[in-house]
Amino acid sequence: MIHVAPPAEGRIHEFTTKSGADTVEVGRLLARLLVPPQLLILRGDLGTGKTTLVKGIAQALDAAEPDEVTSPTFTLLHEYDGAQDGRPVKLFHLDVYRLEGERQLETLGLDELLTPDALVLVEWAKNSRASRRSPPAKSPSPPKAATPARSL
Repeated sequence: MIHVAPPAEGRIHEFTTKSGADTVEVGRLLARLLVPPQLLILRGDLGTGKTTLVKGIAQALDAAEPDEVTSPTFTLLHEYDGAQDGRPVKLFHLDVYRLEGERQLETLGLDELLTPDALVLVEWAKNSRASRRSPPAKSPSPPKAATPARSL
């Protein structure tokens, strides 16, 4: 079951799902709304399904099968070629959690990635070390198996 919260100011959407399959389905539905060039920030605690959401988006764009999409935690960037409405689309999936400063963030060249045919999906943009002014009070931990819902 998927619950979609109403948009805040028309720009932020929150989704609550009860399974990985639901989260992939939200990604497939979300892919229909994305129009290149577009930057999408994915926020949520560790284990909430940010990469799982990307799996659905990539599948909807015929860019990759869900099992081919992995988190770019250590590589920072994964690039996929897909199509939307018969037009080629570049799908860039970034995870910036491990970046240590603004200079590292700048070297990724986000501006250069936003070409007319690009969708850029960024995990941990708000929580990256580059954007934190002080360490969080508590480190995120993986959800317990009994957790009934995930919000992202």
